[in-house]
Amino acid sequence: MQLALDEAQRGVGLTSPNPPVGAVIVANEQVIGRGFHRKAGGPHAEVEAIRDATQNHADLLRGATIYVTLEPCSTHGRTPPCTDAIKAAGITRVVYAAKDPNPGHVGKADDILRVAGVEVTSGILEGPCQDIIRPFRKWITTGMPYVIAKAGQSLDGRITRPAGESQWITSDAARAHGRRLRLRADAILVGAETVRQDNPQLTLRDGTGGSDKPQPWRVVLTRSGDLPADCHLLTDEFKDRTLIMKGQDLGDALRTLGRQGVLTVLIEGGGIVLGQAFHQQLVDEVFWYIAPRFCGDGRPSLAGHPLSPSVELQNVTVLPMGDNVLMHGFPQWSDQA
Repeated sequence: MQLALDEAQRGVGLTSPNPPVGAVIVANEQVIGRGFHRKAGGPHAEVEAIRDATQNHADLLRGATIYVTLEPCSTHGRTPPCTDAIKAAGITRVVYAAKDPNPGHVGKADDILRVAGVEVTSGILEGPCQDIIRPFRKWITTGMPYVIAKAGQSLDGRITRPAGESQWITSDAARAHGRRLRLRADAILVGAETVRQDNPQLTLRDGTGGSDKPQPWRVVLTRSGDLPADCHLLTDEFKDRTLIMKGQDLGDALRTLGRQGVLTVLIEGGGIVLGQAFHQQLVDEVFWYIAPRFCGDGRPSLAGHPLSPSVELQNVTVLPMGDNVLMHGFPQWSDQA
């Protein structure tokens, strides 16, 4: 199952509105096939693994065991049901980690496979396999995207430096790490003031991109619609991947994106939008980069009224990056206590 999870990791950020899934087929105590879901509309992980096994170990496929990170699909969507492919391949045992969080699908694979004489075991390595589908689970059950909040700040909580200084607060290593988060995102969201002040590109660059990863949507929240006509988001090669959302509350904007099949939104700033995200309890995961610098003034990382109550992170990881520090965790909202 760990090998299947490794396969699933290869699809993170590529499969929306589907979840990333990995599969491994074993026969005679050896791996005979591997696969992962590469993109929506393409073959699912089980089919990829069956094809791999057919090409390399066809004589061992019948009677084999398939390990899958998620309950195999049992309905016809963009592709045929994986339960049909498993039965047709002659696989006699299915081991999967997590139940499908889709209320219309959960548990159905068990019945279909067992009626066909296939042995089914579930719950193996369930925790890590549930973790990898957090965005899908939230979206399929609520219609809302999974929200990652990212910021780089000084020790006194500022995201801008005094006038005349460089715009960068955190180190090159911290910023490079933060850019790699874009590989997980279907959309990168900022406020209009960030566009006016920083003119960001919000692209997959500096080694963060790949041929399989499309440019995420670049979403700008603005009250006035007044943006610089020559800003990167409106003029570069990805201008068709820019969405201007005028006059929309953050929650409404996220619901709109969810209806468009966006599973994961990365909020990159500024302080006003990040403040709204925390005030409205919309954040699911946090990456906060802290530099050893005091600015004394400038924009705060969370603008607006003070949070009440305060928000504590769970499952916290603290990662040094030279003289910078990343704090990563998951907000514990008051209604979850």
